[in-house]
Amino acid sequence: MKNYKVAVVVGSLRKESYNLKLAKALTALAPESLKLDIINIGDLPFYNEDVEVTPPQSWTIFREQISAADAVLFVTPEYNRSVPAVLKNAIDVGSRPYGKNAWDGKPGAVISVSIGGISGFGANHHLRQSLVFVNIPTLAQPEAYIGGAADLFDEQGKLNNESTKGFLKKFMSAFEKWIHTNVQS
Repeated sequence: MKNYKVAVVVGSLRKESYNLKLAKALTALAPESLKLDIINIGDLPFYNEDVEVTPPQSWTIFREQISAADAVLFVTPEYNRSVPAVLKNAIDVGSRPYGKNAWDGKPGAVISVSIGGISGFGANHHLRQSLVFVNIPTLAQPEAYIGGAADLFDEQGKLNNESTKGFLKKFMSAFEKWIHTNVQS
């Protein structure tokens, strides 16, 4: 199977974010054909079409990083039953200017991570609505809602739950197949 570059977009900016910890764990759990690269979205100014005449350098770099990827993996917390503003902003920045959607046609997947029992279900599904519009064919199964995140990592931030590791390996294997089936040549 071909090697694929996967942009990983984490919807939390917190230094000790469970989402970031999980994204880092996924780099070790992913099949060898997937090369995961965590993309920084924390320095993207809010999208404003008026600024598009001379876009901020961070927008240009971000768009280039997404364009260079074969696929995109979103790892997100849930804020008020939806996605964090920083993640929605990244989607907006990457989809503009009109006609130059960096996300277009890239296979994607969503993992929501939460300390609670609902496991980010609302964020996961709200995010999928936006991904439909920017034309990211998104892996439907297995769905990935990771709850109880506070108990999944050791003091060094390493994933230490074997059941979760097993599930994530299966998820990443399914994502690998999804990418292979949907990547545009």
